[in-house]
Amino acid sequence: MKRIIECVPNVSEGRDEAVYRAIAAAAETVEGVHLLDVDPGQATNRTVITFAGEPEAVVEAAVRLARKAAELIDMRKHAGEHPRFGALDVCPLVPVSGVTMEECAEFARRLGRRLGEEAGLTVFLYERAASQPERRNLATVRAGEYEGLAEKLKQPAWKPDFGPKEFQPRTGAVACGARDFLVAFNANLNTTSTRRANAIAYDVREKGRKDPQDASKWTPGTLKAVKAIGWYIEEYGVCQVSMNLTDVSVTPLHAAFDEVARAAERRGVRVTGGELVGLVPLRTLLDAGRHFLRKQQRSTGVSDRELIKIAVRSMGLDELAPFDPQKKVIEYVLAARAPRRRLTDLSVRAFTEETASESPAPGGGSVAAAVGAFGAALGTMVANLSSHKAGWDARWEEFSAWAERGKVLQEELLALVDADTDAFNAVLAAWRMPDGSPELKSAKEAAVQAAVRGAIETPLRVMEAALKSMEVAAAMARDGLPASASDAGVAILCARAAVRGAGLNVRINLKDLADDLARARYLARAEELERAAAAREEKFFNMGG
Repeated sequence: MKRIIECVPNVSEGRDEAVYRAIAAAAETVEGVHLLDVDPGQATNRTVITFAGEPEAVVEAAVRLARKAAELIDMRKHAGEHPRFGALDVCPLVPVSGVTMEECAEFARRLGRRLGEEAGLTVFLYERAASQPERRNLATVRAGEYEGLAEKLKQPAWKPDFGPKEFQPRTGAVACGARDFLVAFNANLNTTSTRRANAIAYDVREKGRKDPQDASKWTPGTLKAVKAIGWYIEEYGVCQVSMNLTDVSVTPLHAAFDEVARAAERRGVRVTGGELVGLVPLRTLLDAGRHFLRKQQRSTGVSDRELIKIAVRSMGLDELAPFDPQKKVIEYVLAARAPRRRLTDLSVRAFTEETASESPAPGGGSVAAAVGAFGAALGTMVANLSSHKAGWDARWEEFSAWAERGKVLQEELLALVDADTDAFNAVLAAWRMPDGSPELKSAKEAAVQAAVRGAIETPLRVMEAALKSMEVAAAMARDGLPASASDAGVAILCARAAVRGAGLNVRINLKDLADDLARARYLARAEELERAAAAREEKFFNMGG
């Protein structure tokens, strides 16, 4: 899975378009970083900027943006309705895919250090990157705002994490941290009563509602990490429960939808659909799709496209406007802006013709991975068919689990189709490096050896994934639909071909590896995988499938 994080800096300028556009543009000067949104506010005099990419590139982009904000914004002249204490007021990093929250927090700490050292900003770490428990809450860190910052910094308890310890009148301070993705979601209601919409919002939001007997007390709602309010949308002629899901790992989108639906029903109101505001990570919709399939006792090991379709239909995300995943899912938006097409984005015909062309890549390694992906897909297909067979309803979870395993391996092998070509191109690039001096020669040799290791390890990963897929195929031949036994057999043959084909790639690259011990270790692993695949194929066909 590609590593992607999102950065959502809030800068204290929302009225001068030339200023906030110039600040946002600074982030786009980093290769691989994509500007997703620039949302200014007149009353707040604040702009929320959103960009995303691989972690290292995003950190660099945030530093450049911070420098530009420090250059163009003077907090001594700032006024606005939103709480703030700095030119770059907050700068959170958000994990999107391939990055854990712990890793994201570490990137936030690196960013905080660089903001202090390179941009000259006073930095407080907050949320998941906080250096002290009492600094996790942004409201606590920003208490007193810009006007109270000079006195706050005099207190030993509020020594900044990075950057100047003295008050910086022009730039103030910045809160830098890591948080989960915030999903803005509106549940549509079949009512025009704002009062009832608010009552439902109070039922579900974490804050809840005031105790009617004691206004100083609050009765919490049913959903953690959810803020909500009811309102009437004149454009649509209906009320909505408008929610911010501040931590989807605590309350995911589908859980919020279901709970609002239950709360609405108790008050005689029905949820008719939903509206997602802004972009969401792919996992948000995939998790929702799986959730609704489980409620139907259906296999969850289906394609991402099918999972998204189920999520959209189940929550009515297309009720108010067409829902286009290519425009709403962060990973898809970034993929569409990638500088080149991936092999797995091609049609079968286009991939075949590209393979047949005079270009040396894609070659045998990519084709082996593709054949392995077809094998894993066949095993997954049999599991999905078996899960839906009439009379086997009690076994749907058994087959769904196998389908999930098969899909994971299918996705891994698809990723390795491009990874193998990338590894081959990396070797070519290393061999083309200049070597006209001892220093250049040494650098080239190191680059070649690193690239060769990549060209060996990638087909080894193909072999490992293809071998695992044989377990799915064998289980489906044994326990799945008898009518699909031939499909399971083809899956076994594809997997075996992938293992043997990738093994050839391992061997041809071993000759360029200088480390004898590593060469022997790689060869031993390849031979071990080949023996295991051969044994599984023989067992399968000797038993009649």
